[in-house]
Amino acid sequence: MTPISCGIDFGTSNSSIAIDQAGQITLVPVEQSHVTIPSAIFYRRIDNKPCYGRTAIHAFFDRQDGRFMRSLKRVLGTSLMTQGTIVNGTVMNFTTIIASFLKTLKAKAEADAGQEIEQVVMGRPVHFVDQSPEADARAQAELKVIAQRIGFKDIDFQFEPIAAAFAHEARLTGEKLAIVADLGGGTSDFTVIRLSNRSIHKPDRSSDILANTGVRVGGNDFDKHLSLTAIMPELGYRSTYGDKCLEVPLKPFHDLAEWSKVNFLYTPKLIMQTRQLLHQSHDKNRYGRLLNVLENETGHALLGAAEEAKMALTAQEMYQTPIDFVEEGFLIPIHRAQFETAIQGEVRKITTSATECLQNAGVRNDDIELVILTGGSTEVPLVQAEFRRLFPKAAIADENKLSSVGLGLAYDSRNKFGHGVYKTA
Repeated sequence: MTPISCGIDFGTSNSSIAIDQAGQITLVPVEQSHVTIPSAIFYRRIDNKPCYGRTAIHAFFDRQDGRFMRSLKRVLGTSLMTQGTIVNGTVMNFTTIIASFLKTLKAKAEADAGQEIEQVVMGRPVHFVDQSPEADARAQAELKVIAQRIGFKDIDFQFEPIAAAFAHEARLTGEKLAIVADLGGGTSDFTVIRLSNRSIHKPDRSSDILANTGVRVGGNDFDKHLSLTAIMPELGYRSTYGDKCLEVPLKPFHDLAEWSKVNFLYTPKLIMQTRQLLHQSHDKNRYGRLLNVLENETGHALLGAAEEAKMALTAQEMYQTPIDFVEEGFLIPIHRAQFETAIQGEVRKITTSATECLQNAGVRNDDIELVILTGGSTEVPLVQAEFRRLFPKAAIADENKLSSVGLGLAYDSRNKFGHGVYKTA
């Protein structure tokens, strides 16, 4: 049986796997007919067995008893990888948790291919961790250990924006100087690259890749800033307490606005502190909502509300955000202008990184002929407007936002492992 290879895009928000079999690159359905799966896990308390993706999200929002986790990619390279976490009373390390999720993708691909797959190109951001080469190298090493643990024998890595470029290159005619903007849930990465359909078979593309940059800013950060601006004030954020009118502690609100930190909030100590402050609060109604969220462990629902508002505001100017899990009939109106003001600083970091990529490549904005937008965060109207402003003369390609990285990684696996004959899907 001819060996086949695959590409895995393990994303902060969504993941996918594509295979190279008999000269055909295809995305594998990983959840029913879906070729992408939310990077989410839910462990049922009754037996501590995991479910994944949309099933995990539905289990959590249906208020089933258990432990819900998202944004696991952001743990790579951090101290949490060695600390581990408690899942329904059982200590579990994040290597085991992430391996469990990625093993399901591998199993789906092997079932689809009808054979074992031992060769993989794993996607990675330009920087797992900003301004820390040691943590960045550690994150890749941790992901390689996980890939080995689930049965891969030949493992390579590719920057995610380069993979997205490869996926688009398959449909190009002629040659283009392109910049790829890959804006995911946890990172924003950029590559300036020369693309040509004549180059797609080349095993070494280093001469075509002019520059890479990246910053640890993504859709989860948009959710956080939207939440802190529009939702958390309704839970007492920046309210005061006591005779000296001191500001309430801000850390619980900031942690409630991050997927990777919310699980660590539901401690007896913090709940007791919040109860004590509530007695001295100058805004007992709003601050009481924070206590409600902590006692009922509905932080993920709060994060889900912020994410839902962000997505709704891509298409409409105002959205009534339901927070009825805190109070019956509780709605928070949020305007797109509020959202755009909240994320201005993060969008500035993204455009600064894109500009730095151009400078490193030695090209000007007007030299760019094609802008490839990939990742869900590129749908945000302010982001779209900024890239059209930066590159007014370039064509914009933004199809397959959530799956182009997985496809491109499979193309890269073909070149690196040498299987098959190129065939357009």
